[in-house]
Amino acid sequence: MLDSRFHEDARTEFDEAADFYGMERASLGLAFVAAVEAAVARVCEYPDSCPIIRGRVRKVRVRRFPYSVMYSIVEERIRVLAVAHDRRRPYYWSGRR
Repeated sequence: MLDSRFHEDARTEFDEAADFYGMERASLGLAFVAAVEAAVARVCEYPDSCPIIRGRVRKVRVRRFPYSVMYSIVEERIRVLAVAHDRRRPYYWSGRR
């Protein structure tokens, strides 16, 4: 099982989305956090299981929410590049390493 690290911008996206859902309903914010953490845990356990979408970047969908986690495998770690809404600005994160 690999460790994970979030790109600084991905952490900000994650926190902002969690805050947004939390303002709708506290339990919804907690559910979003749990769903993203579960997606990251899945890729830490099975890093090659998700499709490559660009270069070495892979994508895993977040269950129950319209978000995906974009990640790459760097030096035996999962590098989370984005926590991206599925219907906004595709590939805006592509310059991140």
